[in-house]
Amino acid sequence: MTFKEQIIQGIPTKLPLKREYPANVNRAPKRKDILSKEEKQLAIRNALRYFPIDWHQELAVEFSEELKGYGRIYMYRFKPDYKIYARDIAEYPAKSTQAAAIMLMIQNNLDPKVAQHPEELITYGGNGAVFQNWAQYLLVMQYLATMTNEQTLHMYSGHPMGLFPSSKNAPRVIVTNGMMIPNYSQPDDWEKFNALGVTQYGQMTAGSFMYIGPQGIVHGTTITVMNAFRKILAKNESSKGKIFLSAGLGGMSGAQPKAGNIAGCITICAEVNPKAATKRHEQGWVDILIDTIDDLLIRVRQAQANSEVVSIAYIGNVVEIWERFYEENIFIHLGSDQTSLHIPWTGGYYPIDISYKESNRLIREEPEIFKQEVQKTLCRHAAAINKHTARGTYFFDYGNAFLLEASRAGAEVMAENGIDFRYPSYVQDILGPMCFDYGFGPFRWVCASGKSEDLDATDQIAAEVLQEVMENSPEEIQLQIQDNITWIKDAKKNKMVVGSQARILYADAEGRSKIAEAFNNAIAVGKIGPIVLGRDHHDVSGTDSPYRETSNIYDGSKFTADMAIHNVIGDSFRGATWVSIHNGGGVGWGEVMNGGFGMLLDGTPEAEVRLKSMLFYDVNNGIARRSWARNHEALFAIKREMERTPSLRVTIPNLVDDEIINNLF
Repeated sequence: MTFKEQIIQGIPTKLPLKREYPANVNRAPKRKDILSKEEKQLAIRNALRYFPIDWHQELAVEFSEELKGYGRIYMYRFKPDYKIYARDIAEYPAKSTQAAAIMLMIQNNLDPKVAQHPEELITYGGNGAVFQNWAQYLLVMQYLATMTNEQTLHMYSGHPMGLFPSSKNAPRVIVTNGMMIPNYSQPDDWEKFNALGVTQYGQMTAGSFMYIGPQGIVHGTTITVMNAFRKILAKNESSKGKIFLSAGLGGMSGAQPKAGNIAGCITICAEVNPKAATKRHEQGWVDILIDTIDDLLIRVRQAQANSEVVSIAYIGNVVEIWERFYEENIFIHLGSDQTSLHIPWTGGYYPIDISYKESNRLIREEPEIFKQEVQKTLCRHAAAINKHTARGTYFFDYGNAFLLEASRAGAEVMAENGIDFRYPSYVQDILGPMCFDYGFGPFRWVCASGKSEDLDATDQIAAEVLQEVMENSPEEIQLQIQDNITWIKDAKKNKMVVGSQARILYADAEGRSKIAEAFNNAIAVGKIGPIVLGRDHHDVSGTDSPYRETSNIYDGSKFTADMAIHNVIGDSFRGATWVSIHNGGGVGWGEVMNGGFGMLLDGTPEAEVRLKSMLFYDVNNGIARRSWARNHEALFAIKREMERTPSLRVTIPNLVDDEIINNLF
C-alpha cells in the first residue's frame, strides 16, 4: 500500500504481525505498576475498544504483556511501516488543506529526529505525548484525511472522539489533554488514569502538534542566558570565559549548550543518560563529551584561561559538579537546572551515587526507595547551590519545578518569610518583566512545503518587518526587538532546524501580525508555499503556571487559570485552525494549565482576516491580565495598544498608595 492508502485506511483491515521493539532506541521509562487487578482488566478492555472482536483474544494477551512490561499499552504492533516525518503538505491525502497541515505537524512531532521517545509517541519531557497509543494515531490521521472544511475533529487526550459538523470559520481540530477534575490531578492520578488509557500528559507543544524540535527552547534559553549575564556583568563586559552550569540534555534541556554557545559563554550541562548526551553531541548541539569529573575540571580551567565560548556535556550527576567546583574554588557565574522535575519519581531526576541502570530498576520495582533517594539528592543539590550563591553565583529556577520539589524534599530553598523561594524563577527576573509583560513571546512558523528556500525567504521577510517595527518603536521595547533581529539574521548560520523547516522568534502582537501578513502576501503571489503559524504555550497569554509563566503575577491570581481558558476559547472563534488546552506541562501535572493554537496561512484574504483577529487577541488577552495585576510593563503595553486600537477597551487598575495599606493592620 502507498503512504496515502495507509493513511486513509486507518486501523488495518487485517491484523498486522506482532513486531519487536528496535534495539538501541531511547525508550520511555517503564512506568509505575499502580493499577489493581480489576483496573488492569479495565485497561485491557479499554484498549480493545479500537479493534474487531475476532482480534481480541490475541491482542488481550499482547496488551497485558505491554502493561506488565512498560506500565502502558502502546499498541506497538500497529505502528505504521512508513517513515514518519514532516512531508510536503501536498503529499498528504486530504479534502481540507487545513487538515493536511495538522497531519504534517503531527508527523513532525513524532519524527525520530525530533521526538524523545518516538516508539511510545512521546515528543519530549519524558512523558509529553502526542497520543497514548498507535491506534489513536491511525484513527486521527484517517479522520484528518477524510474531513471537510465544515467539520471539526474533537480529541480527548489523544483519542479522536469524532468528526462533528461545524463551519468553515470553526477550528478544524479541538484538542484537550489531561482535563481532570481538580481533586484528581496528583502525580499518581496521572499514572493511574494514563495506564487505564483515558487521559494523557500533552506537555505544552507535544499534545498540541506544535513542537519544532529544540529550536524553540534554544531561542528562549538564549534570551534568558543573555539577559542573565546582562544582570550580573558590567555594561559591555563579555560573557566569554564565564560559566553557565545546568543539568539535562533531553528533548527540551538539550537546547542549553547550543544556547550557551550563542550567548557566548562556557556552558556545562550534566546528563545521567549517556544516550541522551551522545545524541546531542552527534547532532552538534554540544561541543565536548566528558565522563569524569577530573577531566571536566581540567577542560573548564583551560576554557577559563583562554576565555573560550564552548559547551561541555558531563555524563554524570550535576550535584557532583556543584560540590567539586566548590571544593576546587571554581566560580560559577550562572546556575540553573532543567531536568524533568515535573516527573521526579519516574525518571525526570536521578539520585546521586546510584547508577543510571540501578535507578531505572528502582523506579519500577522499589519506587518508594527511589523517591527517598531523589529527595536526599535534591537536598544535597540545593545545599551545594547555596554555598555557591553565598560566593556570588546567580542562580535561577528554569521553571522545571526544581525549587518546588526541593522545598517538598525539605531542602533549604525558602526565603526568610517562609512563603517564597530564596531564588527567583527566570520568568520573575527576566522573561516576565522584559518580555511577557510587554507582549513578547515565542512566535513560530513552519514552511509546509518542506523547502529550505521557503524558510530562507521567511527569515528575510521577518527580519525586514522587525527592522521596520523597530524604527517606530518606543525605547522600552527596542532591546527585545533588536535581540530578535540579531537572532533571525543568524538563525541559518546557527543551524537551528531539526525536523520541519521551522523558525521561532520573540515578537509582540504588532510584530506577529505584520510578519504573518507579509507571509500571507508572499504565499498569495507564489513566492513561498503555505505556512503554519503557532507558538509555544510558554508565552504571554497561553499558560497559567504559578511557578513559571505567571510567577511574576503578584495580586494573588497566579494560581487561577482563567487566562489560559479564555485564550483557547477566544482563539477558537477568531480564526485558529486548531486549538488545544492541557493540564500539566513544564512544571507538572496539576501545577499548570496550557493553551495553544495552530493556524494555516494559504495566501487568501480570509487567512489575512483570521490572522489579524486571532494574533491580536492571543497576545493582548495576556497583557490585559498582567496589567490588571498591576505589572508596570504590562500597563505600559496595554495603554499603548488601546491608543493604537480604538476598539480595544481594557479595565485598568487604580494604583493605591502603599502608605494607605501599610497602616491598616
